[in-house]
Amino acid sequence: MSAGTRKAAQAALAAEHAAVYGYGVVGGRVAEGRRAEAVAAYHAHRARRDALTRTVRGLGGEPVAAQAAYALPFAVPDPAAAVRLAAVLEDRVAGVYSDLVRAAEGPLRREAADALREAAVRAVRWRGSGVAFPGLVERSADGTGAKAGTATNAGSGAKNGADVTNGSGAAH
Repeated sequence: MSAGTRKAAQAALAAEHAAVYGYGVVGGRVAEGRRAEAVAAYHAHRARRDALTRTVRGLGGEPVAAQAAYALPFAVPDPAAAVRLAAVLEDRVAGVYSDLVRAAEGPLRREAADALREAAVRAVRWRGSGVAFPGLVERSADGTGAKAGTATNAGSGAKNGADVTNGSGAAH
């Protein structure tokens, strides 16, 4: 596979690391009635993270490690904010998987498309509404045309929006 495929797989792995961290926050703040949904998403992202770790190794790369902590895109003091965070996490993961779909071929492309679809469905469930083309620039929540999650956090330097952001400037 190409270096572009390996780079996109690394970005997807980094996004999954960030999503696992973020769902730890979501699970701690979300209302009891949605906790099972948060736990299921947490486990789904862990499974994707573990699969991507193997994929990156199979592509000849050293899997990117998870950060010790990630800066959240906004404060999460209550259940409503936890739901918003879950939707943002899924949007960001969908964005990185759309990049992997473009870069990959064969079974990896299919896996990336499946992950994109799953993230989009979870985002709709959390948000209560969907977007026409998950993972594309046009889905910007602020109407600016910027990809959702693109450097919206002060000092994040995030390039591809998958990151809850660790401040390193790496695209997660």
